[in-house]
Amino acid sequence: MTTLLGCRSLVQEAAALRSGADDPADAVRRTCDRIDAVDPRLRAFVPEPGRRARLLAAARELAAAGPPGSAGRPALYGVPVGIKDIVHVDGLPTRAGSALPPEELAGPQAAVVDRLRAAGALIAGKTVTAEFAVTAPGPTRNPHNPAHTPGGSSSGSAAAVAAGMVPLAVGTQTVGSMIRPAAYCGVVGFKPSYGRIPLAGVIPNALSFDTLGCYATDVAGIALAAPVLCDGWRPTDGDGAADADRPGRPPVLGVPSGPYLERADDEARRAFEAQRTALAAAGYEVREVPVMADFAAIVEQLFTMNRYEVARAHAQWFARHAALYREQTTAAIREGRTIGDAAYETARERRAAFRERLAADGADAGIDLWITPAATGPAPADLTTTGTSIMCLPWSNAGLPSLSLPAGRAANGLPLGLQLVGRSGADEALLSWARGVERVLNGAAGATGAPTSER
Repeated sequence: MTTLLGCRSLVQEAAALRSGADDPADAVRRTCDRIDAVDPRLRAFVPEPGRRARLLAAARELAAAGPPGSAGRPALYGVPVGIKDIVHVDGLPTRAGSALPPEELAGPQAAVVDRLRAAGALIAGKTVTAEFAVTAPGPTRNPHNPAHTPGGSSSGSAAAVAAGMVPLAVGTQTVGSMIRPAAYCGVVGFKPSYGRIPLAGVIPNALSFDTLGCYATDVAGIALAAPVLCDGWRPTDGDGAADADRPGRPPVLGVPSGPYLERADDEARRAFEAQRTALAAAGYEVREVPVMADFAAIVEQLFTMNRYEVARAHAQWFARHAALYREQTTAAIREGRTIGDAAYETARERRAAFRERLAADGADAGIDLWITPAATGPAPADLTTTGTSIMCLPWSNAGLPSLSLPAGRAANGLPLGLQLVGRSGADEALLSWARGVERVLNGAAGATGAPTSER
């Protein structure tokens, strides 16, 4: 089993580099040593000949650009970051987990990479993705048990952070591609509100849903990275008070009872009951709210839009290279080609109505954050699948910000996650409130004898 033992968190790494107590070249050497030691088995990174030389040159350039000490050093000075391989990075090919010629997929560097580099980050390399961020798995293994999936499609980014290869990695979510791998790999995954991070320079899956996000080992790390990545970040007072219509206070937590929650397996539901009990004992008000009685129709609506948009995003590439696509991606594209414009527009109208209804249900019940299992259970022992995204689906459909927190272990020792979901645009409040929930979960894990997060 690969653990985080002995690896520094993002906050620790960034503080040491900004203060001058550590040097970017030393951070590069540690990162490359860890990748060399761990990645041949986990395969979280896309292989890159000359990675060490490239990163050392970038580290020397960074160190030469400014004075020693913390004065003026940006937030992520010298921090190595993994980038999902559907995100364009100057100097590195984009393959998107596919067999297509990289020159077909080439494009200008993504805006999110521009932001990371402006904040002083070093790009450790491309992380493995499911083919075109759909469902055909990449070669990455779960760091806690390599016989199990790490999830998808941001598999490499989640596994790279979980295995201590990098303290920060970027991924994307269309339906469940950030939150599920975070839960399976036992790290914190953050999917902001739809549109909060610009998608320029990212190969699309389904543009009505695609959202960039990031992984770290704790909420503090996400809170350090989020202002760099997200548009218009507003500082909070630590209790969600950046949200103007909500005073700084503990959030009211909502449990979405009904057919949605019933999709989690028995073990995940038992763990979730223990988590909500621990939160209630810690003083959080937890309200059960019946919602999404028509959950099957919500699922159908999302996949109508998703498959339609996948087919159109790949129309030209698929026409030229259909034989190079894997079976799962081909099936998604072919299904999307059967969906007409009228059906798509109907699905769009239904989604708009769903979003309004979900927001009204939460407001009527006085809910600040929804809490749910982050996945239907622990990572499956099946490397031919990335698992199911069903626990993330309605929140992605509504474009809401979400976060997965490590929340104990299943009977087989694999991680479980708790998903927190905020209101659209209230990402700052979500992260602020998540710190308190994280403390409760860590305390509950220790009290029950379950392993706490090893970092």
